Amino acid sequence: MLAIGIALAATVAVAQTQPPVRIGYQKSSTLIAVLKAQGALERELAPLGVKLTWHEFTSGLPLLEALNLDNLDFSADVADTVPVFAQAAGAQLTFVAQEAPSPTAQAIVVRADSPLKSLGDLKGKKIGVAKGSGGHYLLLAALDKGGVSLKDIEVAYLTPADGRAAFEKGAIDAWVIWDPFLSAAQRQAGVRVLADGTGIASYQRYYLASTKFAQSRPEVLRVIYAALDKTGKWVKSNPREAAELLAPVWGLDVATVEQANARRSYEVRRVVPAGLGEQQRIGDAFFAEKLLPRRVDTLQAALFQPIR
Repeated sequence: MLAIGIALAATVAVAQTQPPVRIGYQKSSTLIAVLKAQGALERELAPLGVKLTWHEFTSGLPLLEALNLDNLDFSADVADTVPVFAQAAGAQLTFVAQEAPSPTAQAIVVRADSPLKSLGDLKGKKIGVAKGSGGHYLLLAALDKGGVSLKDIEVAYLTPADGRAAFEKGAIDAWVIWDPFLSAAQRQAGVRVLADGTGIASYQRYYLASTKFAQSRPEVLRVIYAALDKTGKWVKSNPREAAELLAPVWGLDVATVEQANARRSYEVRRVVPAGLGEQQRIGDAFFAEKLLPRRVDTLQAALFQPIR
């Protein structure tokens, strides 16, 4: 027992000499937002002597760019498209966890009085979307389903906030957006869903770490994985309480948050090679449209094992 106590004390002492673990997240990073608001992750990591710093990003691409540049250690969930862009750029990233599909949590929306009724009607229109987002792939896949080429539309690359402003001013004909921004627009701006991801894009979200961090601090990632898994189950089991916690964090009303959360699976699971099939389809679709500099082999990604 004495030896175990000495070893634990030594581990904590070493951890306390380590710099803080830097976590990046975005507004749609629900589980991380809950953990941050509750201070739960700090408590879970306290036995390891780990301190945290939090860094918010407007969307997934700049988040993973920061991870690749060693400005972050761990990334909260990003849409399935984002790691593909990072891999194409040669980023040394490790998949830590995956959220099961949530296809209705992103959609192509038009104004309620818009004459656009079908995906084919998007031809010749100006469409707003965040570059590299899950919505970007939804747009490509939806156009293909509607028999419309990317060359047949005008794409406006916009952050969620800029997209909402452009949509409300009528500067774009359609907007591709994800929750909680989607739910907010539905409840506040009188939008109509032209198509969501059902049967088009499954919309899985991924948690990643820099490979250097994953190799050097696996014990930290195991604690984070377990906390995410536990929090995902809590959010789905306590929808009203979760919405009440998140509403002031997101600056949204409780009903909007609850609607957004209902469309996300929040089922945290390991990333396995067999589960990366759609990642390859996403990469191939972006490469075919010359939106990636090279073809990506998604099976070359490093995968973290949360259980020893």
